[in-house]
Amino acid sequence: MHDDTVPEQLRTFFENSQVALALAAPDGDNPLLLVNSRFSELTGYEQSELAGRNCRILQGEADDQEARTILRAFLDDDTAANVRKPILNFKKDGTPFVNLLYMSRLRGLDGQTRYIFASQFDVSRAQPERLEAYDQELGQTLTRLSPAAAESGIIVEGTLTTIANSARTVAQARLTLADLDNGSFL
Repeated sequence: MHDDTVPEQLRTFFENSQVALALAAPDGDNPLLLVNSRFSELTGYEQSELAGRNCRILQGEADDQEARTILRAFLDDDTAANVRKPILNFKKDGTPFVNLLYMSRLRGLDGQTRYIFASQFDVSRAQPERLEAYDQELGQTLTRLSPAAAESGIIVEGTLTTIANSARTVAQARLTLADLDNGSFL
């Protein structure tokens, strides 16, 4: 799925990324403009099923209010550069997973937010070394995204410091899974 307003360099970047990525509009209900095949593999949703829909489709009926509040605050505050938060999500087949969601803003040269960039990673059953490898890949992805975006006059906002908390993130994911197993989210 893609939107013709997304620059070709960003589309190519997404297609070649080894991590699950999504790109959403910065306004309205933040409809998805672009997802890559890794995103589809992770969630089970075909690209065409998500075109123009908000990513909260993955939240299902779960009542993960803390995560939802933090993510909504990021989306509502245009000065917030990025956020990283585990959130309970569901694959298309209903399988729950804890999504380590990273979101940042891609701004035009005029300073206006053009897109919301997001990366997803299933930390539900992740081994610490898998999360570490993902963190490294996400860091490399963000490093490679900057010049690709710059070709289209887009500035990647945010820093890599939000991805430098793997141990705490795994602990949060385990607590979320324990709550899920106890029925706390349903």
